[in-house]
Amino acid sequence: MTQSTQDRPRVLDPARISAVYRTGLLDTGPEVAFDRLTGLAATLLGTPFAFVTLVDETRSFWKSCIGVSSTDLADRQNTVQQSFCRYVIEADAELIVDDARADPRTADNPSIELMGVAAWAGFPVRSPNGHVLGTFCAVDTSTRHWTPHDIEVLKTLALAAAGEIALREAVEDAETATIHAQAATTRANEATADARAAADQAQQLADTLQESLLPPHLPQVPGVEIAVRYRRGAGGTAEVLGDFYDVFPSARDTWAVVVGDVCGKGPQAAKTTALARYTLRATAGRFITPSRNLATLNTTVRAWQTKDPRFLTAAYATLRLHPKGISAQISCAGHEPALIRRTDGRVESFGHHGVAIGLIDQPALRDKRTVLRPGDSLILYTDGVTEGRRADSRDLFGVERLYEVLADDKATSARRLVDAVDNAVTTFTAGHVHDDTVILVIHLPASG
Repeated sequence: MTQSTQDRPRVLDPARISAVYRTGLLDTGPEVAFDRLTGLAATLLGTPFAFVTLVDETRSFWKSCIGVSSTDLADRQNTVQQSFCRYVIEADAELIVDDARADPRTADNPSIELMGVAAWAGFPVRSPNGHVLGTFCAVDTSTRHWTPHDIEVLKTLALAAAGEIALREAVEDAETATIHAQAATTRANEATADARAAADQAQQLADTLQESLLPPHLPQVPGVEIAVRYRRGAGGTAEVLGDFYDVFPSARDTWAVVVGDVCGKGPQAAKTTALARYTLRATAGRFITPSRNLATLNTTVRAWQTKDPRFLTAAYATLRLHPKGISAQISCAGHEPALIRRTDGRVESFGHHGVAIGLIDQPALRDKRTVLRPGDSLILYTDGVTEGRRADSRDLFGVERLYEVLADDKATSARRLVDAVDNAVTTFTAGHVHDDTVILVIHLPASG
């Protein structure tokens, strides 16, 4: 008699196990892509162990394991019964344990004695369709209270690990679809519809992958309006490009706003984009200073670089309520300074042009402060705006023309100002956008 689906433990769910094997990561060696995440967790949390695990029907395989030096596959796994990951899979949720011996959920786990586990905290690492593949976890050999910051770091890095896996699957699917499309175009005319369908599938996968690298929506930030416009450049079918933006809470009641541009395009650029977003979100819980967060990202990118090194530019701003409006601080790493349009129409540069992320070990990064008052707007953008080109000449849109648009436009909301800049660039280029474009505006509504 077979075990009913309802009674079967989730760890034995065939669909989940199939998703684990689909990753192709079982019984494979260490990879920088995952080790950089566990290394970041161990550094930020101060734990001796951090793991990315994959759990099949019998064991928990440590794809990345900070604190375990052996590369022998036999030393990089334990049984499901010994693994704390099984609790996460069965609950379909994170597990936070301050004292493993005292917690009734884990008190009888053999790893308490075998590995000296005293405290454990981990989040599910999910497949693109939601199955729990394993966990991203940190382990301490002493009991400890996991703080809200600790938990947020683990949650963010678990999403990063899941994003790395999803990225690989999406790229593989997109490449397969593209190959099918190219093969279909060489067949007889009756196969034209198949070629178009395969090409459409490749483009859809690329679009889905690109969207996964951007925040699904902008949060509500107290005291300001925020609007963004993102346009993909003409990178060709199934291309993923490197511009990104993000808005997220930071330390001490501060909000962080980031706009960046990764060198190149395709899967490697997408991986660097994901690394940048998740690293900055993780460090924002500890540091409020923009230059310090960008310096941490630089260290991470330098450690992660492989035979195909990448660099990126970024403008990182923080916003905090101020008696006169909003206190803003910014640091730019190889990125054009932001612009401020004051309520009287004056346009000012905001930020110092520092060194791009990933080029050298200790780039010179400086911070600049200002106060945004009611009616003021802060504009961050990528070079797709200023390097927009006329179709019939080599003329660029340029910073000076951007200044003029901002000074002349009478927009009184973030959305209208985004529209004004976007319309000006679109008109100038006759709609031919060759590079990714991000326009992000923070506006303080006028009082009264």
